[in-house]
Amino acid sequence: MIRHVAVIDIGKTNAKVALVDLTTLSEIALRRTANSPVRHAPYPHHDVEALWTFILNSLTYLDGERRIDAISITTHGATGALVDASGELVLPVLDYEFDGPNWLAADYDAVRPPFAETGTPRLPIGLNLGAQLFWQQKWFPAEFARAAAMLMYPQYWALRLTGVAANEATSLGCHTDLWNPWTSDYSSLVDKMGWRQLMAPVRPAKDRLGPILPALARRTGLDEQTPVFCGLHDSNASLLPHLLSDAPPFSVVSTGTWVVSMAVGGSKVELDPARDTLVNVNALGDPVPSARFMGGREFSLLTEGQPQEWSEADVADVLTRKALLLPSTQSGSGPFPHRTAQWANAEGLNSGQRFAAISFYLALMTATCLELIGGDGPTTVEGPFAQNPLFNCMLAAATGRPVATSETSTGTSIGAALLASDGVTVMSKGERTAPPVERAWGEYVLAWQQAVKL
Repeated sequence: MIRHVAVIDIGKTNAKVALVDLTTLSEIALRRTANSPVRHAPYPHHDVEALWTFILNSLTYLDGERRIDAISITTHGATGALVDASGELVLPVLDYEFDGPNWLAADYDAVRPPFAETGTPRLPIGLNLGAQLFWQQKWFPAEFARAAAMLMYPQYWALRLTGVAANEATSLGCHTDLWNPWTSDYSSLVDKMGWRQLMAPVRPAKDRLGPILPALARRTGLDEQTPVFCGLHDSNASLLPHLLSDAPPFSVVSTGTWVVSMAVGGSKVELDPARDTLVNVNALGDPVPSARFMGGREFSLLTEGQPQEWSEADVADVLTRKALLLPSTQSGSGPFPHRTAQWANAEGLNSGQRFAAISFYLALMTATCLELIGGDGPTTVEGPFAQNPLFNCMLAAATGRPVATSETSTGTSIGAALLASDGVTVMSKGERTAPPVERAWGEYVLAWQQAVKL
């Protein structure tokens, strides 16, 4: 029986290995490290060897605390790996914030499929994985020609753990241009570029790819039969527990470097690719209307070096004077990609008032995302923002629907661990926030919405 699952969770800002107890659906141990790209030749890329050392050391440590019964994997999207026949990288794993793919934007736009086929909006820098691969093939033809397989990022780590090459739909369907969510097959781009023969077999997220390699078992002390599951994209890991236990309609907001909103059973709306809406593919293989903005990055930039403390008086002052932060701190993506952030009615804000206004801004951006995808029913917030009551209260005010919070410190780990479970356990929710009854909250929402329409 599998009880303790080690979840390898590679986020854009931090990498984590969490030990999840499937009987209680709780994290019982967590190790974390910063995840910073290497900014030297041939282009900015992920330091996979440093991450690998962290992963193995974490598995060794956690197994010493509680016996690890299985390993699951989840990572950020817009990332893939090109490996040769022996599983070695032929090119470094490109950092999607590198602007190299923009150098060939016109050429790529001529071959990429339309939004109607893939549910993928055209995104800047390397946020479309297809654009990365297109650029790598043109810029590094000799290295690219040595590739034997294209792997999504979770499955790259699965390959290193098991020696088995695979791909999986949640990462393939994450604004890559590579996947058609309506046919559950590769898009026309893959065939147009001759990449289909490079694509490792697509397997369900909960497939056991195999046991951990013997050398890694000796290195970490894990049992040689410890199974490794195929893995999935991190926002879809956050969504999975709710897919298994909640009745639609509902929405899930996965927060980290990106704030990703996903609507299940919501209102039928026409998605607007110009506002960073897209179609994700969930762990059951179904299309999910989604929208996102770089909220975690914005929060870090806006609060850097500032205290994150506030009082009720601070909140009342911000609401009364309608001190507004307007989008976008990180331009180029999100529901207002072409706007530049500005403050209104914000003269002389103290640190607590500023923190409240920032929290309200992030909630109102999230509410906008939910509106764009037809979000309905209760909203569950996963990840760091779940711990911010100001964010949750303003999100409830802006949507007019209750907001529940996840009790886990990393919203992705429970979902990824559930890949190893054959049962369906209802995931407990944390505090539930109802829409506030005080008029000041609704008036603030209206003021912000009117300001962004100007």
